[in-house]
Amino acid sequence: MAKYFTKKGYKVGLVCADVYRPGAFEQLKTLAEKIPVEIFGNGIRSAVEIASKGKEYFASKGYDIIIIDTAGRHKEEKSLLEEMKQLEKTTTPNLELLVIDGTIGQQAYTQAEAFAKSTKIGGIVVTKLDGTAKGGGALTAAAATGAKILYVSAGERIDDIEEFVPERFASRILGMGDLQALIERAKALEAEVDNVAAKRITSGKMTLDDFALQLDQMGKLGPLQRILEMLPGVPKVEETALTQMESNLKKWKVIIKSMTPLERRDTSILNASRIRRIAYGSGTTEKDVKELLNRFEQMKKMMKGMKKMRLNREIMKQLQERL
Repeated sequence: MAKYFTKKGYKVGLVCADVYRPGAFEQLKTLAEKIPVEIFGNGIRSAVEIASKGKEYFASKGYDIIIIDTAGRHKEEKSLLEEMKQLEKTTTPNLELLVIDGTIGQQAYTQAEAFAKSTKIGGIVVTKLDGTAKGGGALTAAAATGAKILYVSAGERIDDIEEFVPERFASRILGMGDLQALIERAKALEAEVDNVAAKRITSGKMTLDDFALQLDQMGKLGPLQRILEMLPGVPKVEETALTQMESNLKKWKVIIKSMTPLERRDTSILNASRIRRIAYGSGTTEKDVKELLNRFEQMKKMMKGMKKMRLNREIMKQLQERL
């Protein structure tokens, strides 16, 4: 969520109020450094004290949003539910979010109901919502609390969260895809792409460095299964095929990193001995290296073809204007 709001221009501070799980602060700090956002909370053993001091610290520095991350708790853990009441009383948050694991199914109802009795839940975040069969539990959780589902996550990476839109969710369940969500994700990545590299890619003059950039960008869009779900009319792909596709993407990135800068710029110099060295250095086979090079050449041809199509459309447009 910190990454989500940071990309929207807000200054976000993270407070780690999980004092129970070993390494909770270190894990959150590692993730926070990737965004990057500032984190507060190490060395204090009271969750309520951490939350209070963390809020005071970030408020004094003029932060727009302060996210207090608390420990996970079960409906039977009375002491932790009581702690939650104290956290609410001490920090007086503008919004309290219940995070539900999308894999627990119908158990979400009783879990959410217990939380609603202890605190004022203003919204629900559903994680691991990477399959339509897991949607029912999230909806029953919302029914139990009377709160809306505000955000959903299809994975555990920091880029995998998105705003929940009921119509899109229903569209995915019905197999109609969600192109709008895919377009929004792609647009969010545009700002991260080097304009010079983008021009090379679209002109068909791309290098293997550019190809590696594309593979990275594809990875940021989310798991392949998630991307395919967003495309209308695409039949379900077998899990084994998806696993193979994911494996190929990872393998290709390793192979590219095993090349010299000159080899990545000019693949025409890749003779048999160089391919053998690259395969050995990347822990792959010569066949794997050749497969990558074939896919790379196919991509270049496709980009050149798209450029010609755009050029033809532009010529036709100018002719129509003159006529």
